[in-house]
Amino acid sequence: MTSHGDEKIVTSETKGDASSSNDSNSHTRAPEQKDQGPHGQNLDQAYYYVHGTNDVAEGTPQELRRLRRRADWWIVPIMFCCYTMQFIDKVSLNYAAVMGLRQDLNLQGNEFSNAATWFFIAFLIAEVPNAIILQRVPVAKWLGANVVLWGIATACTAAAHNYVTLLTARIFLGLFEAAIAPCLILISSQWYTKSEAAPRFSIWYAGLGVGQIIGGLVSWGFQQVENPSFAGWRIMFIVLGLVTVVIGFVTFFILPDTPMQARFLSETEKVMLLKHVSVNQTGIRNKKYNLRQALEVLMDIQLWLMTILTILISISSGVITTYSVTLVRNFGYTAPQAALLNMPSGLVSIASTLIVGYGVKHTSNRWAWLVACCVPGILGGGLMSFATGRKASQLAGIYLVNVITATLIIIYQWTGSNVAGQTKRVISVALVSGSFSVGNIIGPQTFQARDAPDYIPAKITVLATQSAAALIAFVLFLYYVWSNKSKKSASSIEGSVGAEGGRDEQLWEDRTDKQNPTFRYVY
Repeated sequence: MTSHGDEKIVTSETKGDASSSNDSNSHTRAPEQKDQGPHGQNLDQAYYYVHGTNDVAEGTPQELRRLRRRADWWIVPIMFCCYTMQFIDKVSLNYAAVMGLRQDLNLQGNEFSNAATWFFIAFLIAEVPNAIILQRVPVAKWLGANVVLWGIATACTAAAHNYVTLLTARIFLGLFEAAIAPCLILISSQWYTKSEAAPRFSIWYAGLGVGQIIGGLVSWGFQQVENPSFAGWRIMFIVLGLVTVVIGFVTFFILPDTPMQARFLSETEKVMLLKHVSVNQTGIRNKKYNLRQALEVLMDIQLWLMTILTILISISSGVITTYSVTLVRNFGYTAPQAALLNMPSGLVSIASTLIVGYGVKHTSNRWAWLVACCVPGILGGGLMSFATGRKASQLAGIYLVNVITATLIIIYQWTGSNVAGQTKRVISVALVSGSFSVGNIIGPQTFQARDAPDYIPAKITVLATQSAAALIAFVLFLYYVWSNKSKKSASSIEGSVGAEGGRDEQLWEDRTDKQNPTFRYVY
């Protein structure tokens, strides 16, 4: 069953000369964005680009399929690499902990937990300027610059020699990594319709699971290094940082900021793509800041529910990503064994993420997929909490909890699909990303030194937060159903648009999801 608001692909039976991908000179370039549209609206830059051309027919299904494939090969792999490295760089502290970092830096008490927590405090603080900057600067350039900078911060962690220097490196890493989720959400929603975007979100988000696998191999490999003058964990940070810097430069110079800047598409193909995604009614780019939209964020129930949901999910993910290797080692395994035994967690994350992405594409029902992911998380939390003394059961619990990583991609999709208005969108993606930080701040703090080695309170926290998250997801579903019913019926709206002569300014007008009577929420 497909929920209300999932778009239908709009095609045209008339191909004409516009079907050629090599006729980039058949029309003029779009003019610069104006202050107002022909009827006084604040319109997206994509509107002026489309209407600055000669008439281009909407793409046929075959043409649109070809454009999607091209975008898939040019856009998604870069986003995947960025997300993979941000995860590896973020959790490298987790691996370094079992490689001797605690002993080499003489960390005492909760200092390791504090280092993990301050990363997310910095991450949270950085979302405030991100919410402002992302509407003003090219998104892909901002992403590329931050990837380079956090790669440098990762490499500099190798120079840490005490708690303070480690803390400094982690704070800078958090400041720069804060751009990743808002940028990828905005970029992904520019190239695809809402249902098309679901599997693409999942592919780049699967970088989290790939990062878990690569991280385990990297940690195991560098644990074989025996160099008393330069520990293996220091070499690991340098190598990871350098790889990240290279990916950052690739992102900066290759990833287009919008479809209008895509060098791998002809002018006609760009217009076809823009017409195709206009059904989203979420826009591509608009630099004009709208105070009313910013205030609407504070009054939007869906965003409050998504904020709470993200915090609950992230508390559990913070526990697992920061402490999973430590937990496995406390079961009685050696450090190299713990690194390798954590790798199946990555396989679980990849499988659950891809299943959810393709499930949403074909069935919608995002809320049900989210609840379904919480169920293994609840079971895993129960095994971790109450199967004490049974290593196999507790290890299975850790693997099961990793299913919850797929829930975050559903929240990202909801944010990209259900929030319209450019100012409201950039603030909302920063808000959700900041909520992720809040959960990850709380999560590691449930691991207190006095609770070692079983950390029962932290494990119970995983169980409780997953149960609460499933409930909030159902409440959000009910809210979306109610909101759609409270708007005018889609059939009557489509009739009114047709009566107005098919003014497609409505598709590109910078209106929020609440202001736009034709907007439908997906759930």
